[in-house]
Amino acid sequence: MKAYKPQSFDHLAGLDGISDAQIKEHLELYQGYVKQVNTLTEKLTELLSKGKPSGTDPYFAEVTRHLGFEYNGMILHEYYFSNLKRAADPSPAKSSGLAQALGESFSSLDTWKADFQAIGGMRGIGWAVLFQDPATGRLTNQWINLHQDGIPAGFKPLLVMDVWEHAFMRDYKATEKAKYIEAFFRNVDWQVVERRLNEDAAVRPAAAA
Repeated sequence: MKAYKPQSFDHLAGLDGISDAQIKEHLELYQGYVKQVNTLTEKLTELLSKGKPSGTDPYFAEVTRHLGFEYNGMILHEYYFSNLKRAADPSPAKSSGLAQALGESFSSLDTWKADFQAIGGMRGIGWAVLFQDPATGRLTNQWINLHQDGIPAGFKPLLVMDVWEHAFMRDYKATEKAKYIEAFFRNVDWQVVERRLNEDAAVRPAAAA
């Protein structure tokens, strides 16, 4: 069975307000998710080949449930790293499809940004994610808790912000999440977010060149 491989995100060197040391440490954590996805998948494949899948088996149940946590941890981190770049534009171009879609869904770009930042600043660990509803095309901000908890089924991720403490506590204090969120927005690759908007469906993000 084909295994997942960690993607390379060398383009992240030199971000504004997010240090190379912070990124290096964060990438090591991401690589751990990839490793765990492969390990758990192998375990479940082995149980299946031996004819031992059983919902009453605590080991089978725990491995199955935990795979969702590890897999979404892997994918969300890939979205996160892929939507960052150094020397980024401060906001999407006003004439872009993304800016127009945000305006239609939130009345203005500033209203959307304030809402997204407010969600990211909520107490607790998690993710702030801008999604597109495939049924209506509407853009909506969502809070994701433990990777697999809170993702609207079928919605397409456009912009992903990690607000677990491991994303910023090398650079900022635990009480300085707001400073990290400000730094995040200084590094958003709006062209990547626009490309996701124009894709027909959500796909595993490829690392930037």
